[in-house]
Amino acid sequence: MGKYPEVEARMEKRINGYASELKTIRAGRANPSVLDKVSIDYYGTMTPIQQVGSISSPEPRLLVIQPWDASVLKDIEKAINASDIGIAPQNDGKVIRLNFPPLTEERRKELVKTVKKYTEEAKVQIRNARRDALEDFKKQKKDGEMTEDDVKGAEKDIQNLTDKYIKEIDDICAAKEKEILEV
Repeated sequence: MGKYPEVEARMEKRINGYASELKTIRAGRANPSVLDKVSIDYYGTMTPIQQVGSISSPEPRLLVIQPWDASVLKDIEKAINASDIGIAPQNDGKVIRLNFPPLTEERRKELVKTVKKYTEEAKVQIRNARRDALEDFKKQKKDGEMTEDDVKGAEKDIQNLTDKYIKEIDDICAAKEKEILEV
């Protein structure tokens, strides 16, 4: 961390959240992280699917969910059907299979739009962190805790941090778009 650890930590947290959001976007290959937001009612507690069974990917376009307790198979199936991942689960009584069909060109374009929406939201939050820091510096100057030169230097440092994190977001976005658009 640099001279402004609290600002950097806030920006870093947003980058990590953004990257996690993008992992839940299906890009044509079977990726267990598409199930990150899917939970079931397991003995009265909403529990993520990853905590009630193992998830494997024996083939590039197939996920297999093997619950530790076979009684939750129907609940897992219902939760997946109710989610927005858009894949119908196949329940054979022992495991649930999710076959990922190849993405259509139209679906790929929709996914890229979703990625861009998440990207813009992440950038706004980075800029909000910058704005809050700058307001704090101006308050410190008003209270006599910082000089005009200190504020100008701090503003420059915070802008450099902002630029660094915006570029990181753009790089993550470009990689995800490439993954989605690969045929």
